[in-house]
Amino acid sequence: MQRTDHRSPTRGFTIVELLVVVSIIALLIALLLPAVQKGRDKALISQSVANLKNLAAANGVYEGDWGDRQFTTIPDDVGIVNGNCSTYLSQIACPPQQFLGWDGSAMWGYFLGSSGKCSRYGWPEACYNWIVYIPFQFGTAGNPGGGNAFGSFRMLGVKSFHDYVNGRFYDTTFYAPKDVVPYSNISKYFTHPSEFTFSAATGDYEDSSYCFSPAAMWDPKVLGRNTATLNGSGFTDPNTLPSGYRSPPVSRCKYPSLKTRMIEHNWLQNAPDQLVNPNFIGNKTPWYFNHGFNSAPASLFFDGHIELVGCQRSMQADQRVAPSNGSVWSKNTPLGTSGYFGNQSYDFLVKTSFHILTTDGIEGRDVLGAEG
Repeated sequence: MQRTDHRSPTRGFTIVELLVVVSIIALLIALLLPAVQKGRDKALISQSVANLKNLAAANGVYEGDWGDRQFTTIPDDVGIVNGNCSTYLSQIACPPQQFLGWDGSAMWGYFLGSSGKCSRYGWPEACYNWIVYIPFQFGTAGNPGGGNAFGSFRMLGVKSFHDYVNGRFYDTTFYAPKDVVPYSNISKYFTHPSEFTFSAATGDYEDSSYCFSPAAMWDPKVLGRNTATLNGSGFTDPNTLPSGYRSPPVSRCKYPSLKTRMIEHNWLQNAPDQLVNPNFIGNKTPWYFNHGFNSAPASLFFDGHIELVGCQRSMQADQRVAPSNGSVWSKNTPLGTSGYFGNQSYDFLVKTSFHILTTDGIEGRDVLGAEG
């Protein structure tokens, strides 16, 4: 008897079934991707927080070496000559120069030239580098910020401070991984053997992702109230105060858990997709921390704790003290009511210059606690 096997023909997936499988995979990816991105973002923030912890330790060692002093690069007695560099060099002293580091053959730095009491050293450059010695450039009413509101508050990598970190200008501790523009420009130098290196051909010099509070680097009288209200007039030109440039001791901080010491200078949390701020001339400047209502820079406080401080919180602090007690940051400096580049903001909701223009300087507050 002949036996015949009856086998079903091999059946493949239909187009409909394949589309269903692809759709399920796409759905799973769509569900998982935000979680993956959130985890990656959290890891990057954690690295920035770790950087700030290391910087907190560096500040502590600096204080120990310099009698409880807040970091500064300007001589205490500059106010005696009304903040004038040329007069200081000719009449008082040649201040320590703003060194960046050795590259193996020469020392790089922002020098003040060879005039006056610096003449014996033969250093290059001139007093136009004074801008990186003073904590912050307020400018004048006719020229707010002197054109850029820069200052030593941005320059953590100078030798006088980086010797307390890892002894290098371009060290990973000074750069937040989410600060992609400067990070990508100078990451190639992180393993370079020199203390400082720079390519003039590419112009890839970058300052740190973090900044000191310039308000805390001045004598508190500079941003101090001179009326009974919290803000008062809120500003006295440091050039009119003999002690205006004197770096205050850390112990003068009255609210260490409410006063920021160092923060991420650029807008890194909840930032827009466009990396550079088109409101600046040249379209090469990133958004600053106070340019968006949802910005929340990682912040180191004077008591050593670190948290993400949203611009919303600082603005709420303003609202809680106003109008009877003014503001937690001074709106009466030559920068005006817009404060620190407030006119270049991303949205119309944000308006704050906490950390930069803190009323009463190191003795003031950038945020409020539960009880104000």
